[in-house]
Amino acid sequence: MTTIDWSELTHAYGSAENIPGLFARLGGGEDDEVWQELWGSLCHQGSVYDASWAALPVLVDIALGRAPGGPIHAVTMAGLITTDPDEECRERYAQEIAELLDVARALRADPAQDAHTFVYLQMAVLAFEDGGVWAEALEGVNSEEYEIECPECEDGVFVAFGSYGVFASAGDYVTGTGVEPDTEGRTELIPAAPEALDGIGARLHGEAVASGQTEVAKALTYVFGKASCPSCEAVFTVSEEVEKQWV
Repeated sequence: MTTIDWSELTHAYGSAENIPGLFARLGGGEDDEVWQELWGSLCHQGSVYDASWAALPVLVDIALGRAPGGPIHAVTMAGLITTDPDEECRERYAQEIAELLDVARALRADPAQDAHTFVYLQMAVLAFEDGGVWAEALEGVNSEEYEIECPECEDGVFVAFGSYGVFASAGDYVTGTGVEPDTEGRTELIPAAPEALDGIGARLHGEAVASGQTEVAKALTYVFGKASCPSCEAVFTVSEEVEKQWV
């Protein structure tokens, strides 16, 4: 970190000269606050900056325990940074990405990992592998929904598979209009049979099962399953529309 002229780099709020000081504060009682500042500066609303890439060697040190701060924070932040489609930076930091991938896989395999953290670590693994859209789109598993367009009529469809139930909705099912759950304009989801999954769906489901993440595995059967549009009744595969429409 001392060999980088951070004043020549930028993050979400301008000059990155404050970044070394933030990393230096990790390891104390204010880590949560410091990580919030780092996330806001280096990965503001998912954006990536030159200072974000420059922080990868520091994040490697934290991930490997050579510096204080918490490996999970370091790995998940680095994962988001490497979703940036900058091939030159990926080549420049290839060694750091390889080291982070090893740590991410080890953390993901910890049976004590909660479901949300497991998903974020899985996203990081995919990002380090340059694994495509699911390095970001998998976050829908944590939010328990995807908002997509019907491929036939192009109406908006919410696909939900969590605490509100399992269904496709033609409107915002959370706010609704009354006290009782409003089921009008909803259709059922058809989960994929695990043995019928292939490609990335089979991989993600299999890794969730292997790690004991049963709720994640169940959610993935809906993500890679089918839904019917409440407006026009067209049947489509949820994951295919996520892949086509994710931006």
